[in-house]
Amino acid sequence: MFVTVALLAVALVILTAVVAAAGAGTLARIDGASYPAAIKQAAITFAAVLTLASTLTAALTALIP
Repeated sequence: MFVTVALLAVALVILTAVVAAAGAGTLARIDGASYPAAIKQAAITFAAVLTLASTLTAALTALIP
């Protein structure tokens, strides 16, 4: 049961990161950025969302006995 919940949580975090990255890349292109700049912005956003999720997970793990 726990493995299933953990895998679903990981899938949800990755899906959220992909959607945020796609939005950031789209907004960058609408703003007039070149394709490489838009891809770079999307990659930075993807990494930031994953970093935030891992930081929150580490903080919550430290609080749970």
